[in-house]
Amino acid sequence: MSNHRSRLLAGLASAVSITLLATACSGTTTDGSTSAATGSASAESTEPIELTVTTFGTMGLDDLYAKYEADHPNITIKANNIDTGGNALTDWQTKQAAGSGLPDVQAVEEGWLSKVMQVSDSFTDLRDYGADDIKGNWVDWKIAQATDSNGRIIGYGTDIGPQGVCYNSKLLEEAGMASDRDGFAELLGGDNASWETFFEVGRQYHEKTGKAWYDQSGFVWNSMVNQLDEGYYKADGTLNVKDNEELKSRWLMLADAAADGLSSAQTQWDWGGGKAFVDGSFATFVCPGWMLGVVKGQVEAGGGDADSGWDFADVFPGGASNWGGSFLTVPTTSEHPKEAAELAAWLTDAQQQVSAFQAAGAFPSNLEAQKDPGVTGSSELTEFFNDAPIGEILAKRAEGVKAQYKGPDDSVIQEQVFGPSVQEIDSGKADGPTSWDNALKLLDTVVAS
Repeated sequence: MSNHRSRLLAGLASAVSITLLATACSGTTTDGSTSAATGSASAESTEPIELTVTTFGTMGLDDLYAKYEADHPNITIKANNIDTGGNALTDWQTKQAAGSGLPDVQAVEEGWLSKVMQVSDSFTDLRDYGADDIKGNWVDWKIAQATDSNGRIIGYGTDIGPQGVCYNSKLLEEAGMASDRDGFAELLGGDNASWETFFEVGRQYHEKTGKAWYDQSGFVWNSMVNQLDEGYYKADGTLNVKDNEELKSRWLMLADAAADGLSSAQTQWDWGGGKAFVDGSFATFVCPGWMLGVVKGQVEAGGGDADSGWDFADVFPGGASNWGGSFLTVPTTSEHPKEAAELAAWLTDAQQQVSAFQAAGAFPSNLEAQKDPGVTGSSELTEFFNDAPIGEILAKRAEGVKAQYKGPDDSVIQEQVFGPSVQEIDSGKADGPTSWDNALKLLDTVVAS
């Protein structure tokens, strides 16, 4: 999923207000103090330095480089943005294998962090450049994800993907069901929301309208897996799919929901050019923070606007869940590791994460940024979602998230093993048990034990 996520992110910048961007790039925290890792390079050296940075999709960082260069006259940033996370992974793996060509600052996606951890000694230990002093800036599980088995911190967190539920209030109202934000959350069970309740409410909606409850089963499945303590892999790195009764029970629950007409069987990342978001094809959509801009963009592509009825609720079936997020790392091949580490720290400091949120909808992993008015306040995005307090909701949805271990073939299992089975249950070509067995057969073919 993460590969497609980054491809869709490329279209988000226009979906989120950037009116505060100029002031948000000031390089100071909200209390006016300068970040500890922000700006010593130019004071300590006037030697001209070029720092190369590789990112992917739209991470909201592009407009920040010029500000950093202005504050550090001796530093020039050469940025390379790759279109998708999948292509960025291929680029990194190729250069990593060759032992050359890696940038000074390398963006790493959560979905392939485990591949990076297998060669973590080829990344700079950021503790050598002050990571221990600032590690409290981020949600604790983000730092845990970027810490290898030897306690080395190899990445600073950019965004995270806590999840809430996007829903169309007009469709719920037409069905005679709770359509206000709090009422919808309670309809799903509030703090005790479960997948059982989510699907049961979906069946009620389907009975009243004859329409689907959600767009397609793949994103729902991804969310169901992500919120488990252990997903496709155990914490020790071993595969965790076969004989995993918890995983299987969730799959069978999802398959039953699809068989009952709750899935609209949309093509992932397509939605008919956005038409499905405006023609009533489905009423709910699982939404990590970065997906909100996708929804807005799809509604507008389909000819809709803020009056289309989409809202965002502080609720999620089964509890806290995270989908997506990235890190900035410094490969040991960098000739300027100190300056590269300082740049990575600055780009992930509070005010820069606020700017990234405004530019690309990337919800901050930085705790101070989460509370900043630039995140919690009104924006073009909040206005689109019926003035939902998006920043506040996402901060609440981030509470309780645990750093699930992502194995080296996590995204492969999601897309190539369960992807075909998702299509089977959505199309009605296979029931739950059969589609599960088919996935296990693919697992043996696609992923080495």
